[in-house]
Amino acid sequence: MGGRGELRFIGEVESVGDISTIRINPEFCPGLLGVEGFSHLILVYWMHLRDDEENRRELQVTPRRHEGALLTGVFACRSPSRPNPIALTVVKLESVDGCSLRVSGLDALEGSPIVDIKPYSPRGDAVPDARTPEWADHGPPT
Repeated sequence: MGGRGELRFIGEVESVGDISTIRINPEFCPGLLGVEGFSHLILVYWMHLRDDEENRRELQVTPRRHEGALLTGVFACRSPSRPNPIALTVVKLESVDGCSLRVSGLDALEGSPIVDIKPYSPRGDAVPDARTPEWADHGPPT
């Protein structure tokens, strides 16, 4: 097993489209037991195309695709440029076939390493009275 602070990728985005395929490495496949009982999953993935010194040093950005956004710290937005290029997305689980998950709603790129998968729980993950700055109300949902 890995040492303290060691990140191990559990799989990879194999294909992207209306229905995307996530391939889980065989040694982690037993961890999928019971996942088919959930309609949605939270995928944590590594933004591999931003894993360079320039992007990992970026601490303030003007969020693109959000009209009216001002200079913002990377911890206050979803910029792919950040000290650790980790992202998460909620996807709909369409099917499970062995070590492959077919999902819809994925915003990762083909080849993105998967860090973790967690079941989405409306009771624990939805926050109906959450507050966001006005600029975050404009643009895409992520």
